[in-house]
Amino acid sequence: MSKKHILLLHTGGTISMKENAAGSVAPDGANPIAEVVHIPGVEARYTVKEPFQLPSPHMNVEKMLLLKQEIEASDADGVVITHGTDTMEETAFFLHLTLNTAIPVVLTGAMRSSNEAGADGIPNLIAAVKTAASCDARDKGVLVVMNDSIHSAEFVTKTNSGSLDSFQSRNSGPIGTVLKSGPHFFFAPLKRKTYAVKELHYRVPILKAYAGMDAFLIEQLAACCDGVVIEAMGQGNVPPEAAKALLPLIQSGFPVVITSRCESGMVQPVYSYEGGGAALKEAGAFFAGGLNGPKARLKLIAALSAGYREQLHHVFL
Repeated sequence: MSKKHILLLHTGGTISMKENAAGSVAPDGANPIAEVVHIPGVEARYTVKEPFQLPSPHMNVEKMLLLKQEIEASDADGVVITHGTDTMEETAFFLHLTLNTAIPVVLTGAMRSSNEAGADGIPNLIAAVKTAASCDARDKGVLVVMNDSIHSAEFVTKTNSGSLDSFQSRNSGPIGTVLKSGPHFFFAPLKRKTYAVKELHYRVPILKAYAGMDAFLIEQLAACCDGVVIEAMGQGNVPPEAAKALLPLIQSGFPVVITSRCESGMVQPVYSYEGGGAALKEAGAFFAGGLNGPKARLKLIAALSAGYREQLHHVFL
């Protein structure tokens, strides 16, 4: 049996950084994991690339598209992307939405830099490669592997600023775990719809609802944006003054996607008072289910970029 071919894409983040004498963490010009190509228990050959080396907050959708293109151009049997944790869930979800492939694509990173006590980068990389090399990981969409847990890109989010178990899937739980012998899956995610994206030219901001929110920010949107995601209260509700500005915007055909500012749960058009989700839905707003704001934004951008402007009611069911 021939060895599996694993594509390693290193993009930066804490996993590639070191702590200096002053206690701050930053890139020092060399990626300490770039030479790691021997993974215990995995018989594979590796192609190693560094498309860019960036702190996670420097990531954008154009660079996510470059990663998609790198994967599509490869003949690898599995892909591992090392990535900063601040935006890892967004890159993972963008690839989940736009990659039409059955091969395992796994993102991982680190909560502690490479020379800190208890550094988790190498263990996370080992677990990610074991997962990407496994036939059991095929056709499960894009995965995030952190702290020996396997998560679907659709549900995972960073929940803590510094904890090693920061990455959680609060609406579903992890779909598997990585053992010494390899990945073990509890269940498979539902089949996903992918969007054929080649270019990205849409500006979609996120607004978070708050007590007393008024029309000021909402009234600026139509002149400079292609859509908006509202992280609404509870199951999808906004204050009345914000609703007065949102309703005519929605009725004009401007895409407005509703998520929740809560850490878990799903939005539903339940409440019919002024500003309630039922009125927003009736006006034509799209409800994003259990997606958080950043992921709903990426889904709207991907759908618009793929030409689904008139079918958004099918995209956000």
